[in-house]
Parts: sequence; structure tokens; C-alpha cells
Amino acid sequence: MFDLFSWSHIVILLVVALVVVGPKDLPRLMHMAGKWAGKARAMANEFRKSFDEMARQAELDELRKEIEDLKKNNPVTDLANSVAEATAVINNPVGAMMDGAAQTPAETTAPIEGAVEPRSGELEVTDTAATAPSHGPATP
Repeated sequence: MFDLFSWSHIVILLVVALVVVGPKDLPRLMHMAGKWAGKARAMANEFRKSFDEMARQAELDELRKEIEDLKKNNPVTDLANSVAEATAVINNPVGAMMDGAAQTPAETTAPIEGAVEPRSGELEVTDTAATAPSHGPATP
């Protein structure tokens, strides 16, 4: 507490204060010095608390921002959305096809069960008449 003064310095200061102030007013002087020291400590503690509160608030703001970023980029939400879309396709395939009209036919058609996959280097033969748009009236 008294890092600045040694005990000999404190004794010398007390003797000088006793001579200058006098024995009658010395207790009031010590009481007033104690009040000033208490006020200085209270102000230092208040400053420290406000500084700690500002640091804590900054940390909380940073955590809130990280949580919001996680909510926006949550892979579970993306998975839930894709499951909901798949459920909609299963429950209402015609409506889902109408909603996904911009999709290519390869994305909307499911593979035929039992169909053989082409081997490497082979081409898959598809029915071009069913997928090709007609450019006029069909001739019999």
C-alpha cells in the first residue's frame, strides 16, 4: 500500500504534521485525509467497473453478431429446406413440376427402375420423339 514511502518517511511526515497542524487539529486532518483517500478509491473503482462493463458489452455485441451469422449460414436450415422441397415433390409431383418448370428434364425425371446404366464409352439411347418439341402440326 505504501510503496512510495518507507516507514521512516511516514514517521517523519507524522512528526512534521504534528508540529505544523498541532495536536488539537491532527485528528481532524487525518479524518479529512482518509475521506479524500476513500473518495479517490471509489472513483477508481467506478472507473474500473465502467471500463469492464464497456469491454463486456463489446464482447456481447461480438457474440450476438456471430450468432446472427450462424443463423444466416446454418447448414441445418438448408437441409430442412431441401427436405421440405423433397416432401412437396413427393406429396404433389405435378404441382412441384409446375413450380420447377425451369429445371431441365434430366433433373425432373427419375431413373426407371431396373434400367441398365450405360457402360463407359457407350451412349444412352433416349426417346427423342417424346422430348423433342414439335414445330408444327403432326402428320400421320
